Amino acid sequence: MVKIRLRRMGAKKTPFYRVVVADSRYPRNGRFIEEIGTYNPLTDPATVNIDAEAAKKWIANGAQPTDTVKALLKKSNIL
Repeated sequence: MVKIRLRRMGAKKTPFYRVVVADSRYPRNGRFIEEIGTYNPLTDPATVNIDAEAAKKWIANGAQPTDTVKALLKKSNIL
């Protein structure tokens, strides 16, 4: 199953996330199909940059966003 999920980047105690499309069998920071955006929770307010067209394309093709990514998509008015 293909999922849209967060891939953790950044140093210790300073998380930075990339929003990626990956097979659910791959590890969190492992292989992925496509990077469609970023999420930085440390800025105030949190910075969310997601390619709306790519996200809609993957959801139309059956990709399932995780709960956190679904909340970010709603916040960005993509869902």
